[in-house]
Amino acid sequence: MAELHHGATLTPTKLQLVEAWMGSQRWYAAKGHAPSTRRLHAFRFDDPDGQVGIETMIVADGAGSGTVVYQVPLTYRDAPVAGLEHALVGTIEHSVLGTRWVYDGCHDPAYAAQLLAVIQGRASVASSSESEALDPAFVGTPHPLWPSLMTFRASKVLSGEQSNTSIIVEATTAAGEPKPLMVKVFRMLQGGLNPDVELQGALMEAGCDRVPATVGHLSGRWPGPTGDEVAGDLAFAQELLPGVEDAWRVAVRSVAEGTDFTDSARALGEATAVVHRDLATSLGRTPTTPDTAHAIIAQMRARAAVAESEVPALAAYEKQIAAILATAEAADWPDMQRVHGDYHLGQVLHSPERGWILLDFEGEPLRPLAQRTQPDQWIRDVAGMLRSFDYAGGSAEHARPGTSARAWVTATQNAFLDGYAAQSGTDPRLLGALLTAFELDKAVYEVVYEARNRPTWLSIPLDAVQRLLADTPAAANSQEVRP
Repeated sequence: MAELHHGATLTPTKLQLVEAWMGSQRWYAAKGHAPSTRRLHAFRFDDPDGQVGIETMIVADGAGSGTVVYQVPLTYRDAPVAGLEHALVGTIEHSVLGTRWVYDGCHDPAYAAQLLAVIQGRASVASSSESEALDPAFVGTPHPLWPSLMTFRASKVLSGEQSNTSIIVEATTAAGEPKPLMVKVFRMLQGGLNPDVELQGALMEAGCDRVPATVGHLSGRWPGPTGDEVAGDLAFAQELLPGVEDAWRVAVRSVAEGTDFTDSARALGEATAVVHRDLATSLGRTPTTPDTAHAIIAQMRARAAVAESEVPALAAYEKQIAAILATAEAADWPDMQRVHGDYHLGQVLHSPERGWILLDFEGEPLRPLAQRTQPDQWIRDVAGMLRSFDYAGGSAEHARPGTSARAWVTATQNAFLDGYAAQSGTDPRLLGALLTAFELDKAVYEVVYEARNRPTWLSIPLDAVQRLLADTPAAANSQEVRP
């Protein structure tokens, strides 16, 4: 049934068009399932030239507790656009205007230009005329410390992302100086402050130079799946540093070439400690109570139980893992604070001018936002990076069977911990079983991931589990017989 739009009919409807398209997108979470969507709301930007319709649909997919809310920006044009063929959502027949070509807005410069203008407070947002039950507000908020209004020149979408879409924007300052930006569009929407917006904004206000500068963000209110009003963030803009390379590529190249990485790892440890210090200063610390420690370890036990049931090779270490977790729970825990939450080499860039730069503070995107905005243990970030170094070595060993990268991994991990200890005043190695527990928890997650998605890589985290347990007295004393 065609829906009405300014007295005209649309065939297919916009919702039907989006539903048929979104299941094949990288950011669609329910892979392998056909979308079943319903429209929650829509808002639009005005094209200054009056040539392009720019609308963002907010749709719910699924039912009950499994419902996911998506942000779907669209542009409507009266002719196909050369170079945007890959972003074509489909065509709609408008009973008055004729054929309309509908594009994924993130790929269309018309959308990107207006999104940047809204984020900087230079343009406003209007609710779709079809949304009359509620009048949500969508407002752009420039960061007060960002020094200049930017003029849009061109845009392109960064390839390879999964849960969001990042738009690289070529822009200039008021003085005409080129200043590239990255605008991240959050595809899956949840109520609450997005950690990317909150944490990077707080770090900028703290004067931290280990993160990109924040330009601003778009936030709003919309009807939730159950009809309640939801408030949250929809997009986030930050500076894009020139000439950067992600730390994973740098590290993997170092392993392959057999070059020393310890100076770089030490500097990364220092940068990590600086970010943790500034987050704690800006957003506070709270003591870790026995109940909090028990809850964190309980989550680790639950994840281990699932992994042991799925991967028989891991089940052989059940008693050793249990011994580590029991010892960790009884240890003295550092304070809780805000952390990165999904920290690994792929979340760090190397700038020739500024050194290591941390980014993507969203945490694990598939976790509920309410969990990602809670204080956590800084040990989680440290353990995540240690596991990432091990994966860099493991990937090199996987690519060249019979070779060993163990010396590189050990030296690099220790250099990272040295840098962290020198900057923070706390050596994570002195935490003993507590640090091991967080490393094991990450490795157990990796075991399940590889078993489900990349079985030929399963030996990398399984071997890491064995090494971690072999190096820990608590595990050795569990009298578990290893295979």
